[in-house]
Formats: sequence, C-alpha cells, structure tokens
Amino acid sequence: MLYFAYGSNMSTARLRARVPSAVALGRAYLPRHRLAFHKIGRDGSAKCDIVSDDHAVGVHGVVFVIDLAERGMLDEAEGLGRGYSVQQVSVHASSGEPLDAFAYVATAVDPLLRPYAWYLHHVLAGAIEHALPHDYVAMIRDTVACDDPDRERHARELSIYVDRINNR
Repeated sequence: MLYFAYGSNMSTARLRARVPSAVALGRAYLPRHRLAFHKIGRDGSAKCDIVSDDHAVGVHGVVFVIDLAERGMLDEAEGLGRGYSVQQVSVHASSGEPLDAFAYVATAVDPLLRPYAWYLHHVLAGAIEHALPHDYVAMIRDTVACDDPDRERHARELSIYVDRINNR
C-alpha cells in the first residue's frame, strides 16, 4: 500500500524503525495544502500536519510502499484515533504521475505548540535525504523548535541516526 509521508516519517530510518517493510518510491507533492507544525503530540509538543488550503503552494513529501500487514504498527505509532485520522490523498510523483496514497491528518491541533528539536531533526533529515526542493528544506529548517525536557527521549529518538552510521 502507498503511504504519503510529509513529516518525521520522511526519514527512512525513522519509518523503518516503525515499519521495517517501508521502501521509498520517491518524492511526491500534495497540491493545495500547507505544512503545519500544530498537531498535539502525546508528549505535549507539536507534530506535523497537512492542512487543506487552496492558496498554499503545496506540501512536499515521500511516497513509501509498506506491507499491509504492518499498517497497524504504523497506525499505532502515529496515534490513529488519538490525534490523527487517515485520509486518502492524490499526490503527484516527481515524474508527474498521479498516485493515490493514505496520509495522516491531525484531529487535535494547537497553533501555539512547538516541535521538539529531535522531531524537527527527523523531518529535516527526511527532507534532505529525499532531496526535497531547497526552499522547502529551508522552510523546515527555519521552524522554531524547543528542547525536550526528557533528555533520554531526545537521545533515544536521535540514536537511529547513530546506529545507521555505525552499521554502514
């Protein structure tokens, strides 16, 4: 099944830690939407969301193929029913080909929240890994983040990149 990742799951290391079958098909673009860091996370920080907006330039992301048997694992990791719902979206692959995929859309938002620095790192790492447009990467990089008071969680979240470097 096709999954459109636009937030932290654009990072292949992050997504594969959740669903090992994930294989990136490539970049994709969701028109008439904007990226927002306002979904209320279970940890009290902001997570990504796609917001319908006819005047927005669109949201860039990555389409992954995941095994149907692992969909429940991803739903659980994303908090389906507890802050996110699933929506079918029609995205445009970098080739221009239209693709139908599912994406997670926030159901609980707070525009005053900020993402934790480790979460923003996941989003930025995925955007760079998949060579999203430079101005889009810059927009993500310019997002204001805050420190996670749970330093162990911060280290644990970023350890997937250390493990990846050590296992090359």
